[in-house]
Amino acid sequence: RRHFMFLRWKQQQRKEKLALKKKRRKEREALGDKAPPKAIPKTIENQRVYDETTVDPNDEEVAFDEATDEFAPYFNRQTVPKILVTTSDRPRGRTVRFCEQLATVIPNSHVYYRRGLALKRIIPQCIARDFTDLIVINEDRKIPNGLVLSHLPDGPTAHFRMSSVRLRKEIKRKGKEPTEHVPEVILNNFTTRLGHSIGRMFAALFPHDPQFIGRQVATFHNQRDYIFFRFHRYIFKSEKKVGIQELGPRFTLKLRSLQKGTFDSKFGEYEWIHKRREMDTSRRKFHL
Repeated sequence: RRHFMFLRWKQQQRKEKLALKKKRRKEREALGDKAPPKAIPKTIENQRVYDETTVDPNDEEVAFDEATDEFAPYFNRQTVPKILVTTSDRPRGRTVRFCEQLATVIPNSHVYYRRGLALKRIIPQCIARDFTDLIVINEDRKIPNGLVLSHLPDGPTAHFRMSSVRLRKEIKRKGKEPTEHVPEVILNNFTTRLGHSIGRMFAALFPHDPQFIGRQVATFHNQRDYIFFRFHRYIFKSEKKVGIQELGPRFTLKLRSLQKGTFDSKFGEYEWIHKRREMDTSRRKFHL
């Protein structure tokens, strides 16, 4: 009986809410241009706690850092990205397929499967062969669960937790296989100094000049410190209507640490480490 009464109450609440919405809409239509602007709904994003490290595009200090950091040769077009994609030791089928698909998204990337070779030995070989970045895909119980991105030759190195991995065959209404055209790169909501650094790391994986004729776009969307990756193709339905078609793969990243220099698990100096008990005290506090 209590459950029935609760359902009746919820139904009544829903009806009252709809009636109020209709009333307000009619009032706005009657007032026309004199209607007051709509109130902006409160969300976790727009109620975010202010971060003093938020980047101002016109800040001279930020401009100087960009001109002298490890990614400056890429943005000045002095270097061309060359990526090595590797895995944890003896990867399983799903991780292997994910690496192969990731290599079709990032131009000029090469897949190498480790067989007991330590990363400390791989990195000097990468530098000697002019690789600009190293991506390591880790797995647990045959599922990709981590990503290490190391910019060569001098770092930095970012450690991410990976989740929600979907291969191409697992995506509904997916498009045809991607072409070899250089995709456009979109970076959303990387607003702090830390987020700015992470965004530049992602941008430096792709050649600087996209080939728009291929209509492909790689998106890194940051929302509440979760980085959602999607790979799409534009579909031009007419001169005014444009749709998007997902190509895959897709995955979600959560930054765990940012380390100076190349990968060093024992003696590496860390710029930032995610400490849950100290940093996650408020739902409205974000770091990227």
